[in-house]
Amino acid sequence: MISRRDFLQVSMAASALVGASGFGNWSRLAAQQALTQDQLLQFDTFGNVSLIHVTDIHAQLKPIYFREPSVNIGVGGNRGAVPHVTGADFRKLYGIDDGSPSHYALSSGDFSSLAKAYGRVGGLDRVATVVNAIRADRPDALLLDGGDTWHGSYTCYHTEGQDMVNVMNGLKPDAMTFHWEFTLGSDRVAEIVEGLPFAALGQNIFDAEWDEPAELFPPYKFFERGGVKIAVIGQAFPYMPIANPGWMFPEYSFGIRDENMQAMVDEVRAKGAECVVCLSHNGFDVDKSMASKVTGIDVILSGHTHDALPEPVLVGETIVVASGSNGKFVSRVDLDIQNGRMMGFRHKLIPIFSDVITPDPEMTALIDEQRAPFKAELEEVIGQTDSLLYRRGNFNGTWDDLICDALMSEREADIAMSPGVRWGPSLIPGDDITREDLWNVTSMSYGKAYRSEMTGEFIKVILEDVADNIFNPDPYYQQGGDMVRIGGMGYRIDVRKPQGERITDMVLLKTGEAIDPAKNYIVAGWASVNEGTEGPQIWDVVEAHIKKLGTVTVQSNDSVTVVGA
Repeated sequence: MISRRDFLQVSMAASALVGASGFGNWSRLAAQQALTQDQLLQFDTFGNVSLIHVTDIHAQLKPIYFREPSVNIGVGGNRGAVPHVTGADFRKLYGIDDGSPSHYALSSGDFSSLAKAYGRVGGLDRVATVVNAIRADRPDALLLDGGDTWHGSYTCYHTEGQDMVNVMNGLKPDAMTFHWEFTLGSDRVAEIVEGLPFAALGQNIFDAEWDEPAELFPPYKFFERGGVKIAVIGQAFPYMPIANPGWMFPEYSFGIRDENMQAMVDEVRAKGAECVVCLSHNGFDVDKSMASKVTGIDVILSGHTHDALPEPVLVGETIVVASGSNGKFVSRVDLDIQNGRMMGFRHKLIPIFSDVITPDPEMTALIDEQRAPFKAELEEVIGQTDSLLYRRGNFNGTWDDLICDALMSEREADIAMSPGVRWGPSLIPGDDITREDLWNVTSMSYGKAYRSEMTGEFIKVILEDVADNIFNPDPYYQQGGDMVRIGGMGYRIDVRKPQGERITDMVLLKTGEAIDPAKNYIVAGWASVNEGTEGPQIWDVVEAHIKKLGTVTVQSNDSVTVVGA
């Protein structure tokens, strides 16, 4: 007798063969360069439940360019597994033709020329069109927001997230969970959450003093859809006080809390849940690990690591769905729930090609209303770029190189450090750099640019600590973003080594001399998690640098040698 896991595995195989996942269809159409809105939205309605997933929007209201990573290193059991497959290997894995729009949407190669051919992606008025079309087909579909929504732009910073709250309220989600939202500060988060017209979920958000679930964030919510009783359990980013400043939200503690997650799954099942969905901001590898430890979850909607995968990944009897970032994709997942069990699914990762999808006029008006008070500041041109400016990848991107150059120049430093965050749209050669573009890669509530003396030994300690947050073979110890970006210094990293032994051959680039562990160096950086950090805001530092340059040309950066990948 076939097991349920075998049945789901067959379902996935059949999806890949006949295009029921949705990827096969638009990939082939993309290869013919004949995409239309109807083709992007085409879906063979399946089962009795529909989920719509968006995540990691990072306050991007308007269409953007966004280059996927060319380097995404997996370690331990995730080495060579998706999402740690990039470029030509990724396209081969999913049967993507070179030069097609699917190549452009999902892969990094030849990005600048493909961007000129296929245009921008995203825009929440286009997302609204997609969501409305799914709801027209399945009126009771659940729209779930995976978090990192109220953060990442000029208008979001200056309205303390209110622009995104207003626009997302217009999309009418059913629930969300959280990460960067907490960097608005716990008082502001509470003020917003108390007024939300939808559920704010987090089974792992606890009161720090009493070590009890935080009342403001229920662990789950029930929905009756398609005649099915569905429980959605929220999973906020587990490592808030490590990756972000804990002093901004001292009332709360986080963590993965597997045992509590299992208790919540058991609880909702006991209350009659026929389908259990985890709305997660763990990151994809952590979600896979959690799915292997916690039983009874049907679907994990994964966020945080910004991965865009055209097929779900099956872990045990749980499907894990990755829906990209920056409003670039919307996932639709249809489920067949029978007698309290998921018997099959159909999935489609819908790319938001901005020139193909007609914007929803009501949402366009709402977005423009949020931006109107800041229009002049947003549109002011501060320079141009001759280089492709991007961020994604485990190591330095060109945006980060530009930021490091600005720190060294404006702050008169030997070495610069820029945080390995994943958010931030791209610009293609020939683009103007507006103030909005600059804020899209620097906006945060703790953006002061520090300048301090550090010994060579301490710099190595920082690099080793960050590297372990990324390359620890146990996903539960991967508590960072990507590797801290370094300017003015080169080094070698062996990702296979244990903590304390990964970083070697540190060199000061301007002299070619080895970094002396006992010597002090002037280091400039930003986004320190320490309270009371002093210095100018990073966007002012970088704006001054770009204005002096006029036209930005970022040189190729080969100062980091990676082995063991």
